[in-house]
Parts: sequence; C-alpha cells; structure tokens
Amino acid sequence: MEVRNRVRGIAHDKNVAKITVLGVPDRPGIAATLFEPLAQEGISVDTIVQNSSVERFTDLTFTVAREDLDAALQIVQPVAREIGARGCVSDARLGKVSIVGTGMQNHPGFAARMFRTLYEAKVNIEMITTSEIRITCIVAEDRVEDAVRALHRAFQLDQVE
Repeated sequence: MEVRNRVRGIAHDKNVAKITVLGVPDRPGIAATLFEPLAQEGISVDTIVQNSSVERFTDLTFTVAREDLDAALQIVQPVAREIGARGCVSDARLGKVSIVGTGMQNHPGFAARMFRTLYEAKVNIEMITTSEIRITCIVAEDRVEDAVRALHRAFQLDQVE
C-alpha cells in the first residue's frame, strides 16, 4: 500500500513545553526581538506557530524542552512587556508525535489520515507543524503513547513486510 510505504516511522518526545505570547504587535523585527535572547542563552526553540494578524496583533506560540521552560519564561516575559504584548501563557505537560517519511508532501491524504487517527483515539491536537519529511502534532503528554500506538496501526507500521 502506498501510504504505508511513504510513512517509514513514528517519532515521539514527551519533553515538550509551550509558551504563547499573546497580543503581539504585528510589525517587522518582533520575532527577532523574542527569539534572539533565547538563542543567546542556549535555549533551543522547536515548533513555532504565528497566527494571522487581526487588527495588527497576533499570537505567537513556540515549544522548548520542558527543563528550559522556566529560563525561557524569565527571558520572554520582560521582552513581551517591552514590545507591548498582552502577556504570556505556558504549558509544561506536552509531548509531540510525528509521522516521518519521504514524498508525503507530493501525495495527498497523510495529514488527513493522521488527524482522523488522533481524533478517533481521542487525542486533542494543540499545534501542528510540517516539513518535507515530517508531520508533527503537539499533544498532551499523557496521550503521547496512545497517539503512537494508533498511528502505528493507521499507517500499518506494525506489520512485517
């Protein structure tokens, strides 16, 4: 089956926390102002999602390793005030699950199958990110293992060729 051949594996990580900066002014340089101090302190940022601007304000959400959350908040909160954002919220109880394979972007249906599978497993998706070889969903940490099992079944990765 083509779907099985394209998805070669499932990756997961339970060491995820997210920070959302609310009401960020939508103007050039804001992302650099937020992320440069994190980089200078050696904090790696993984998934980044910026919503579409509404009346020149947006929300910007990103993930870091759970052990970096407190240090990241100590950096981001003052910067958020400085740029005129409404505030910051965070969640330290997250994980991520990804389907990995080549050629997924050129063949429709992989994201839809992943999202349907997670829905049927009653796993809520907090964030989504994609690349050429991966579709990643940020989910509650306590649902990561259920998500991995369901995705293995959906993409027939538990079958021997």
